[in-house]
Amino acid sequence: RVDLVESGGGSVQAGGSLRLSCTASGVTYCMSWFRQAPGKEREGVAGIDYSGNTNYADSVRGRFTVSQDNAKLTLYLQMNSLKPEDTAMYYCAAARGTTCSSPRWLLSEVSYSYWGQGTQVTVSL
Repeated sequence: RVDLVESGGGSVQAGGSLRLSCTASGVTYCMSWFRQAPGKEREGVAGIDYSGNTNYADSVRGRFTVSQDNAKLTLYLQMNSLKPEDTAMYYCAAARGTTCSSPRWLLSEVSYSYWGQGTQVTVSL
């Protein structure tokens, strides 16, 4: 079992920035950020495997950057040029298997067994 704790959410104006953090209680092979807005399905936002391979949703590529500190067991999401469409609950997820590292699986919810509680991001005009 892996416990995940997110932090860094908040309210910002369009064009602003936020940095989310997620600290795990144990080593995992892949970690990823997901988000869910009211009335919409949960979507993968940005994921990274232990070696540093990444994948991004098209809607955030170029604006968001996912990174990790393996020694600290911490995942980050730097969110720049935020838009109202980015408003959502953001969740950190982790997997211990190795198949998650394939790009098609890195942002797939089914790859992940461990989930954080979520942190709210609200972007206003």
